[in-house]
Amino acid sequence: MAARVIDGKAVAAAVKERVKVDAAAFAEEFGRAPALATVLVGEDPASQVYIGGKRKASGEVGIRSVHHELDAATRQEDLEGLVGDLNADEEVDGILVQLPLPDHLDSDAVVATIDPAKDVDGLTPVNAGLLAHGTPGLVSCTPAGVMELLAHEGVEVEGAHAVVVGRSKLVGVPVARLLLMGNATVTMCHSRTRDLDAVCAQADILVAAVGVPRLLGKDAVKPGAVVIDVGINRTEDGLVGDVDFDAAAEVASAITPVPGGVGPMTIAMLLHNTLAAGRARMASR
Repeated sequence: MAARVIDGKAVAAAVKERVKVDAAAFAEEFGRAPALATVLVGEDPASQVYIGGKRKASGEVGIRSVHHELDAATRQEDLEGLVGDLNADEEVDGILVQLPLPDHLDSDAVVATIDPAKDVDGLTPVNAGLLAHGTPGLVSCTPAGVMELLAHEGVEVEGAHAVVVGRSKLVGVPVARLLLMGNATVTMCHSRTRDLDAVCAQADILVAAVGVPRLLGKDAVKPGAVVIDVGINRTEDGLVGDVDFDAAAEVASAITPVPGGVGPMTIAMLLHNTLAAGRARMASR
């Protein structure tokens, strides 16, 4: 069996096009463009690239970018003060503090200061708690992107057995909750799971989000399964996922590549969340 390759770039482009149309309607209705505030602390090269991509994508769909770059030595109280100012700014609809932060800063405390109504990364305790209770507010962008890919591909989530490898609060836990809300039966695996391949091989939908290059091979994939590879690992061979793509593609029915699979969806869903946050805020006035 040769798996169908799921084109995340094409799905992301479709999401962005919808956001572009809706952002124009937002601007016409409210007299201003929706706005996304980004905060970058320090000069981490990868973070600079990520922020640059988010700002560029915002401009392409008609979302105003409000960017703040802070010195790596910025104090906790000053960073939290900036977030407080952005919370109070009525023309800012979404706030994203780029992670990771420098080691001397408490990332959890900073995230917790973000107004949940502007938390377009879906990481505040309020939004994570809402998701845990099955009533999500703003959902973390990468998990939301996974669900968008499954919907676009027409994958039947209800009744399926989904296995999620990885239990991070950024991806593993929220994507498991979203799959449960879609009425899948969900198994979560992690570093202490016994006989990992055998557990994964039971999955109709396999989501890999653990950060170990090519951890899952052919033996971990049930024939006909849909494989969503969230992993992005830099190796001597270039970027690779948590799944051995060539091996898994021999037995899966559909699979995301790395790069070009889940990655493009993260920014697309960030733009979607920013517009959704803006509309919800304006409707509540």
